[in-house]
Amino acid sequence: MTRLRPGRPPLRRVALTALSALVTVAALTSCAAGAAPAPSLSPDAVVIDVRTPAEHASGHLKDALLLDVTGGDLQAAIPTLDPNAEYLVYCRSGNRAGQAIDLLEDAGFTDLTPLGSLEDAAAATGLRVVAGD
Repeated sequence: MTRLRPGRPPLRRVALTALSALVTVAALTSCAAGAAPAPSLSPDAVVIDVRTPAEHASGHLKDALLLDVTGGDLQAAIPTLDPNAEYLVYCRSGNRAGQAIDLLEDAGFTDLTPLGSLEDAAAATGLRVVAGD
């Protein structure tokens, strides 16, 4: 049995309190760190949804251009896109948006902003989420 010294909390309680504080700080900062900075949405910016047509139909940003990256639509559209325009790209989780950004960068596009998920994109741009085509 461990004897406690008067006036000093047990080491285990101190360690648990410190761990709890660390977890709280990590949780709060991870939310802030994962959020993309809000881009300045110019009227000429092109918002691209790189999800599947079914995902797009279930909900997408108003006026977003659907170019399914896994279906090859984005790759096929690259020659028709203006390499000097501003593009904001989103998907379901941010993974395909990152792949799309890489493809566009490889093709010489420079004004690219990954928006992450649909929810992140809506928050960053202020655009409404609409359903249907």
